[in-house]
Amino acid sequence: MAAAVLQLAAYWPGIMYWDAVRQYGQAVSGAFDDWHPPAMEWVWRHLIAVQPGPAPMLLLQAGLYWSGIALLAVRARRGWLIVLPALLPFALATLGSVLKDSLMAGAMLAAAGLGAWAGREGRWGLRAAAIALLLFAATLRFNALLAALPLLVAVLPADWRRTRARLATCALAGGVALGVAMPLANHATGAKPSGVALSLVIFDLGGITEHGGVDAFPPLPVAEPVAVNHRCYDPARWDSYAWWVAEPCPIGFALIRDTFAARHQSPYVFWLRAIAAHPLAYAEHRLRHANANMRFLLGHEFERPVQPQSAPNPWGYRIARNPLQRAFDWLAVQTCRTPLGWPICWIALALGMVYAAWGVPGVAMPLALSAALYGGGYLVLSVASDLRYHLWTMLAAGLAFAFAVDSGVARHRLVIGSLPAIGVALIGIAARLLW
Repeated sequence: MAAAVLQLAAYWPGIMYWDAVRQYGQAVSGAFDDWHPPAMEWVWRHLIAVQPGPAPMLLLQAGLYWSGIALLAVRARRGWLIVLPALLPFALATLGSVLKDSLMAGAMLAAAGLGAWAGREGRWGLRAAAIALLLFAATLRFNALLAALPLLVAVLPADWRRTRARLATCALAGGVALGVAMPLANHATGAKPSGVALSLVIFDLGGITEHGGVDAFPPLPVAEPVAVNHRCYDPARWDSYAWWVAEPCPIGFALIRDTFAARHQSPYVFWLRAIAAHPLAYAEHRLRHANANMRFLLGHEFERPVQPQSAPNPWGYRIARNPLQRAFDWLAVQTCRTPLGWPICWIALALGMVYAAWGVPGVAMPLALSAALYGGGYLVLSVASDLRYHLWTMLAAGLAFAFAVDSGVARHRLVIGSLPAIGVALIGIAARLLW
């Protein structure tokens, strides 16, 4: 509770990124599209009736986050050990921003806490609440299924997953439920399709064109598309193809969307065929993006990991900078220059904890799988390199390690499970020193 109060005091009433400014505008108007999660905007619209601005959403995501940590910590033998990952400066600073990533992490933590308390007993109220939170988390990010599925399976009664066949059935049914959560929520809120998934298609076609030296785009009214794309392509993010940058690329979102529509051609079929035709170029593009996204072999500071203030907005919502917020912000920036801020290290730790916690009852294994699947999914499902995308990966991997220690996993298994993270951290440090 002390940590929650300090964190809220530092960031009150909540930082609004550009994403949050756009979402709040839709929450005020009630006219939703699906570029950002309409489920979050629908909730925000109802919170506005209580109090306008970002404060109610900040309270919601912080309440879920700290409630989940409290439930997990009280369930453990050494609660202080479980609290430590939640106190990562990057996590505290990111939680101070109203973001779908922060809200998703809060929902996942609360679900994990409720699932831990449900245990083997027939506490269906707790199970139902945990499942509802996981389904809500799945409406906030299209790739949240990867994070939520291990926790959803774990919260089901042990008898349901006692055999491999039953476990596979639970995983399949859970995957379907999580997979349809976002489309159903979008439909229920009346959100208009924005074509947001086209960003991944465009980014990958741009990467194939850059690394394959051939025009992978559909026929466009652009002279020398390979040369034009070379000037536009950035392996770290797709934004140059969007409309909000200072100098949009001539090969832009609207042009490609309209071209596919005019040709009555599925962009996703075209995308898959381009990948199949140029697998090496696609792989190079994806690896270069993953390197930036996961902060692996970098010779410079990539970008600021957290924002210290709200983006300009027509309502004038800003936080009052204060010594506590400056301290959290400084700590977040400094620690993210170390392996604590490199997603590749946390993904490696999660994979190691899958080995260390294998066969051990409790939440360590589901959390490790959740972190590994969600973080690893960004190898193919990412179009940008904001560190906030890895908030859940960092938290879940850290909690998996804490629970592995708390549950008495053999020391040699913990050491072996930690070696991948130590190895990639040393390689990353060496790369930064050499460059």
